[in-house]
Amino acid sequence: MPFLDRLARWAAERPGETAVACAGDALTWAGLRDAAAALAASGEPTGILRRPNGTDLAVRWAAGVAEERACAVLDPSWPPEQAAAVLRRCAPLLPAAPAPARLRDGDPASTFLLGLTSGTTSTPKGFARSRGSWQRSFEASAACFELGPGERVLAPGPLSTSLNLYALSECLWAGAAFTTLPRFDVAAAHALVAGGGTTRLVVVPTMLRVLAERGLAVGAGARGLTAIVCAGQPLDPATLAAARRWAPDAVIWEYYGAAELGFVAARRHDPGEPLEPGDTSVGAAFPGVELAVLDDTGRPVPEGRPGTIGVRSPFVCDGYLWGDDGLALARLGGTTTVGDRGFLRGGRLHVLGRAAEMIVTGGHNVYPHEVEAALTAVPGVAAAVVVGLPDGARGQRVVAGILPAPDDDGARLDRTRLHAGLAGRLAPAKLPHRYVRLTELPLTAGGKVSRRLLRERILEEDPRARPLG
Repeated sequence: MPFLDRLARWAAERPGETAVACAGDALTWAGLRDAAAALAASGEPTGILRRPNGTDLAVRWAAGVAEERACAVLDPSWPPEQAAAVLRRCAPLLPAAPAPARLRDGDPASTFLLGLTSGTTSTPKGFARSRGSWQRSFEASAACFELGPGERVLAPGPLSTSLNLYALSECLWAGAAFTTLPRFDVAAAHALVAGGGTTRLVVVPTMLRVLAERGLAVGAGARGLTAIVCAGQPLDPATLAAARRWAPDAVIWEYYGAAELGFVAARRHDPGEPLEPGDTSVGAAFPGVELAVLDDTGRPVPEGRPGTIGVRSPFVCDGYLWGDDGLALARLGGTTTVGDRGFLRGGRLHVLGRAAEMIVTGGHNVYPHEVEAALTAVPGVAAAVVVGLPDGARGQRVVAGILPAPDDDGARLDRTRLHAGLAGRLAPAKLPHRYVRLTELPLTAGGKVSRRLLRERILEEDPRARPLG
């Protein structure tokens, strides 16, 4: 693993300083090194980790990737059937009784991570990632996001997600102290930030919005934050505005990527710099990445025209171990793609969403993210989630879930007002045919917005998604 040699360095140089912490439990650099080394040497199985956030998980993660070992980190909240399906696929790939190992990095070309990502079925896909791919990623991301020794990073989400597992590993590589929580807890996160011990926050946008809005409401400020790194979904204007007020001195980074591709594009928002309403840009190509937008034959499309986003990158994984349904990781025109659609304009990448999420209505192609970005620019709209539902005449109809702003109880939001707010922002064919009022966003366990969950709520007439007149 590309952080173990660096871990040994920090343990030698700063043995008594905190390396990882969770809910009052902390390990120094020397303590983490010694515990992980002892576990790796014991021969105890560490290849499959299905544990809650904590310092124990950090120890087992480090031991699980020592030398030539490989490791899979499963979400402990998965239903038993889903977890069992993944375990059956992992078991043949990981030794039940691994040979004792020393706590040091292995061959850069060797696999260290059996990554897991959601697919088109209920069983996550499994992919292989080499040590070298994350070594190169650490070098690029630490430089881009200006992460180094002395930083104190809080990642309050589950370590089973690629965003947070990478953040932990990046901190161990860069020499930054890493803190997490047993589970996402707003009050606990506020205490860590307001206490002045946290300099950097790593979150998905939905978590950032909750932390910022509730922090502003109760006076739990975040002036000690100098950086916020946000990924997993596009950063909308309302979330950025709330984060600006909550953490006025922080540089806010958003990046676009995928578990299989690594970093693809990034955008920096300096203090006081607004986000243009309705903007779908996720920034310029990440350092070391070459971007392309291609048609179905693999040829580049003209600037501004939508196509499939492809990358030439040193951060790409080594391919799927199982679950390759042909709808995700693929080669196209000499690039690698996960099927996301978007366009380039002025050197910036604009992401429209996965091809599988595209809504075909009356012969027109509609990308949910494009509609969501336009809706969040309408006064009174806090957030929007757009899905396609079956329609006998159109094929699909565009349905928008609207979460009203805190100062709007929904009474002033109706179809007429929303359509008026979208005038000039969307072509008529892209306007939603129906709106539902959301009492909460439909979220996955990792805090990402789930369109699948919204579809289910609408079809089941769930009170959390009621029709909006």
